[in-house]
Amino acid sequence: MAAGWVAALKLVPWGTVIEATPQILQAARKLLGTTSKTTAAGSAAGSLDAPSADAATSSVTTQLQQLHERVVRLEQEQQDSAVLIQALAEQNAQIVQAVKTLRHRNQRLVVAVGVVAVCCLGLLAWTLTKPGL
Repeated sequence: MAAGWVAALKLVPWGTVIEATPQILQAARKLLGTTSKTTAAGSAAGSLDAPSADAATSSVTTQLQQLHERVVRLEQEQQDSAVLIQALAEQNAQIVQAVKTLRHRNQRLVVAVGVVAVCCLGLLAWTLTKPGL
């Protein structure tokens, strides 16, 4: 059973996986960092005191600008998440393909071992029934 896993791991294109790993980690860290900054900025924006009547107009404009910037950041984070998910999905597809190939090879190996076993048994029976030996 362990030999099957070893063979499966040998079929995975580790060069491609290792090549893509730094990019995926960088994207994940960037996504995490951006999400943390956005959450902190949202908390700071939400803690504004009630403005006076004169400052209300400028405060509303400032809040609208902050909300617009936050929406832009969220859209960028969503795009970054989509790229990260796409990269992970491609790697997953490669692993699935490698496992499928391994399964087919395993089936062929079982058939080949069966044929060899039958041939060995036949050869053994033939040698035992041969009168001259």
